[in-house]
Amino acid sequence: MNYRISTGMMYQQSITTMLAKQAKLAHTQQQLASGQRLVTAKDDPVAAGTAVGLDRAVAELERFGMNASAVQNRLGLQENALTQVGDAMARVNELVIQANNAAMGEDSRKAISTELKAIYAGLLDLANSTDGAGRYLFGGTSDGSAPFAIAGGSVIYSGDQTQRQVEVAPDMFVADTLPGSEVFLRLRTGDGRIDGQPAAGNTGTGLLMGFGVTDSTAWDGGTYTLSFGAGDTYQVTDAGGTVVTTGTYAKGESIAFAGVQMRIEGQPANGDSFTLGQAGSRDIFATVQGLITTLDTNPTTDAQRAAMQNDLQAAMRDVATAQSKMIDARASGGAQLSAIDDAAALREANNVTLQGTLSTLRDLDWAEAIGRYQMENTALQAAQTVFMQMQSLSLFKLMG
Repeated sequence: MNYRISTGMMYQQSITTMLAKQAKLAHTQQQLASGQRLVTAKDDPVAAGTAVGLDRAVAELERFGMNASAVQNRLGLQENALTQVGDAMARVNELVIQANNAAMGEDSRKAISTELKAIYAGLLDLANSTDGAGRYLFGGTSDGSAPFAIAGGSVIYSGDQTQRQVEVAPDMFVADTLPGSEVFLRLRTGDGRIDGQPAAGNTGTGLLMGFGVTDSTAWDGGTYTLSFGAGDTYQVTDAGGTVVTTGTYAKGESIAFAGVQMRIEGQPANGDSFTLGQAGSRDIFATVQGLITTLDTNPTTDAQRAAMQNDLQAAMRDVATAQSKMIDARASGGAQLSAIDDAAALREANNVTLQGTLSTLRDLDWAEAIGRYQMENTALQAAQTVFMQMQSLSLFKLMG
């Protein structure tokens, strides 16, 4: 077999070799200029694919950070609002104590009522607080419009009962602000467990001063009625009318039955009664409005004055329960803020790990790249020298 080596083929081979070395040198120059090992995906397809996945993970961490900032702002504003609500309820409690003074006149009660009306309006404004971005703090997930409004003389809630969960780190969620129904509406009455009240038609001066559960095992959660008869006698009946206990009333002494006790002061009249049962719920606005209504009346008889005092005693208990609820709500928000701080630490640790891995995949090994550049530059210069020498070669020169 004969092989033929032509001058054109040798030229082409030399040019191809030189161009290949130029391309390699240009690629190395790009790496040095950018500081990146992966100039294009073909440099290392596996590493490039892995880096894209890691970029997405880093971007997700940034999104989690924005989520955390948004919910942290809302929770901080919730804390501020609840602090102000707690201060307002503390002031309400002070005013109720003042109003409960039997020596207080009608003008003084009217002045207290006027201040309570201002507090009522302030509480409504706080319940409709926004996050600065047009979203309402206490509307649940229906936070695009004001959740509380006055209709028919009472406050209505148009938000929902859902508390949004926000992801602030991989698989780590925190709760957004509490829905208004949990903060302002579902407040237990009485001591939070049981509640008592006098009958509306009482004619004596009996005052319900206190009550509580003394034996949880004996308390069955039922409703009981304490009825007074002639000669200071009394009897307690359950919801079915069965007599539970009887006795003779002594002012200021507790009357115990079925695992609970009641303390009555004053002088109940024959036929007066008081009930005791499981605590219900009342919204904070109804409590304040009830106080305003009570203080706007002007009692003229002993029975009317006793009824007012009973209403004020009940209001003090409800206000104390509301204050406790605000403390619980603030504690819940504080726990979420603490979780956000923990999530920030987790995101930072994850980001450091991801950036380290990305650096390993993408960043240039400067010592290796500079050495390779020098070698490729030398190889290109050698190829150029060979090509120049080849151009001067001729068979006629050899024959001459």
